[in-house]
Amino acid sequence: MRISDLMKMGLKNLSRRKARTALTIIGVVIGTLSIVIMISIGIGMNTSFRTQVMELGSLTTVTIQKNAAIFDKDGNYINSKEQAMDDNLVNQVKQIEHVKVVSPVIYRSAVMYSGKYRSDFQIFAMDYNAFKEFGFPALTYGSMPTAENKDVFLVGSDVGMNFYNPGSRMYQQKQIDFSKDKIKLSFNGWDYQMDPKKKEKKVQLKDIAIMEKSNNEYDWNCYVDISFFMDHYKDYIKTLKAEDRKKAEKALRNYDQIRINVDNIKNVEEVQDAITDLGYASESLSMYLKPMEETSKMLQLVLGGVGAVAMLVSAISIANTMVMSIYERTKEIGVMKVLGCVIRDVKKLFLFEAAMIGLFGGIIGVIISYIASFCINKFGAPIFSSIMNNGWGQNEVTKFSIIPIWLPLLAAGFAMAVGILSGYYPANRATKISAIEAMKSE
Repeated sequence: MRISDLMKMGLKNLSRRKARTALTIIGVVIGTLSIVIMISIGIGMNTSFRTQVMELGSLTTVTIQKNAAIFDKDGNYINSKEQAMDDNLVNQVKQIEHVKVVSPVIYRSAVMYSGKYRSDFQIFAMDYNAFKEFGFPALTYGSMPTAENKDVFLVGSDVGMNFYNPGSRMYQQKQIDFSKDKIKLSFNGWDYQMDPKKKEKKVQLKDIAIMEKSNNEYDWNCYVDISFFMDHYKDYIKTLKAEDRKKAEKALRNYDQIRINVDNIKNVEEVQDAITDLGYASESLSMYLKPMEETSKMLQLVLGGVGAVAMLVSAISIANTMVMSIYERTKEIGVMKVLGCVIRDVKKLFLFEAAMIGLFGGIIGVIISYIASFCINKFGAPIFSSIMNNGWGQNEVTKFSIIPIWLPLLAAGFAMAVGILSGYYPANRATKISAIEAMKSE
């Protein structure tokens, strides 16, 4: 029997019992829909976890913190070594495999002035070469520091909102435009006390760059090249009281942080282990992402299992439909054999019919899955987000259900495979029917 004849006969047989075929296909549709939606929700949650963590910074960034507790892989506390966070440590870290960029970090309290308005903020000093490597936001105004111009002052998108008038009763606030307003910088923050006999030293900021909004720490902080910071901070130290001057000079000998950029997220844990061996504590966003992804994978397995149960029920339905079809078509099978149709063609016919039930159900299930996914993202995701976090940190582009291109293809193929497997027993049974006995049946 030609393949085209076999396909025509198979489709004709399915159309004969429209109600039964439709009900069986609906079972496959429900199974496919369950698998696609359940897995898509798991993928959506995993993507949401990753998006939320990435909003906090780069996943390949590792930070060595000063005076932080150290724990090994098993969570056991390790006594930290009394070592300085200086250039020697920076050079040691640079030798670790997979380390791409290393930058020392110093942060201090500082003040900006714009006329009668002031803003208290945190200033971070880093190597200018590291700004691009550590995933700093793009600029909406100005340019990044270079070897020729290290005096660039990077400000977060929301820093301009923090200016207030200390002389007014209600601390009147003002939105500052860094691209137009004149700004002066002072280190007369909360860290040390000034010598009352000396005048506060203010630095006129000539080159300011504004970072675009990123919904993380960059929005509220300011960043400068470490050489720019050192030059002006040493001048500030000279204006302090004698006791505080010594404290400030001593503190300046050590860095507050050392930030590391790893070549690949897969190597972050290995780099952190090497840092622990040096006797220092480190942290990265990957540490928080890993348990989230493990939870997400477990959830995907559970949700996928629920869909698999629905598909198992549809498989039983297909097998039942095909067995009933054999009983009804016993005489037809006998005629086919008498006319010289080989046994394998009889088997192919029933397998083809079962496969078509699976394929049609799979395709329809995939189409409905896209509609259901759209409805979940449109109506369900905002409700879920408000329940989970009262709307805080909700990202408008985050989807609760995500269907990657491979999922519908896999689901439709799986539905067809389930149909073939479900039809194997009935098809095998059809080949064993005696032609003579079949011709006698009514």
